Amino acid sequence: MKILLNFNNNLIRKKNSLGGIETLNFNFYERLKKKKNLVIEKKSNSSFYDVIISSNDARIFNKLKSHKKILWLHNKLQLEKAFRKKQLFAIFKNEIHAVFVSKYLNNITSKFFNFKKRYVIPNFLDKRFEDIKISINRKPIIIWSVSREMGLKETLTLWKNFIYKKHSNSELHIFGVKKSRNINYNKYNIFFHGRVSKETLIKYYKKSIASICLGYDETFCLNAIESMACGVPVLSFKKTALFSLIKNNKNGFKVNNYFELGNKINKLILLPNSKRKKLITATYKFSKKYYFKEIEKKWINIISK
Repeated sequence: MKILLNFNNNLIRKKNSLGGIETLNFNFYERLKKKKNLVIEKKSNSSFYDVIISSNDARIFNKLKSHKKILWLHNKLQLEKAFRKKQLFAIFKNEIHAVFVSKYLNNITSKFFNFKKRYVIPNFLDKRFEDIKISINRKPIIIWSVSREMGLKETLTLWKNFIYKKHSNSELHIFGVKKSRNINYNKYNIFFHGRVSKETLIKYYKKSIASICLGYDETFCLNAIESMACGVPVLSFKKTALFSLIKNNKNGFKVNNYFELGNKINKLILLPNSKRKKLITATYKFSKKYYFKEIEKKWINIISK
């Protein structure tokens, strides 16, 4: 079976990267090409493929012929966006199978698009996050690894005025975001790291007690799953895809506002070791359903039908 996985790989494999859609696509290509009986390409070298999988962009289906066309959707697709991106004709013209990374994304994508069939297949973990050796011994460290800054200003204020005052040994480590100039955050044990390698991120996750992913605009939130793979529960508002991803008291905690967020961080810092061990273990076990070998089965099933 000959497969084309169409994506823009110009941004792939930067030295320091937290990931993103392009890195995920590349990981998918690297892993899938090892399967027997599959010939998978990431650039078009032919006019015909058995299957074409395109990430967020339907226009490739106009240029090449295939038995099956799969649009892998990471972001919501509405009529206005499809028109602006010049994809509307391609979506209506071709009989497309749509694969959404979450039920939430499926629900918010316009039902006006008459996809041949809709599937939901979650994103999967980078292999570096699989089978990590976790430790129960943790420091009062909280992680922010979402590159978008919505809610960060309020979180920093909460940290300075509440968490740090109660726990001067606690630390907030922020990845994927540049530090604002002329502000001394270090005196509050707030550290900005910018974009880092996966290995560096894992090193910090393994010694932390929680991560913050508020979930304002997440269609899946791979950052949350990466956190869980290191035994780190996720703190989030009851928003977007994280609403169903987080199971309260099992792999994280859903809160209603910043006041509750502060109180939950305070309780996690004071959590007895016996309860912390139970939480870390449950969080780590939950992440295993997002190992590639589990997600791969769903993809192969669609491709081979």
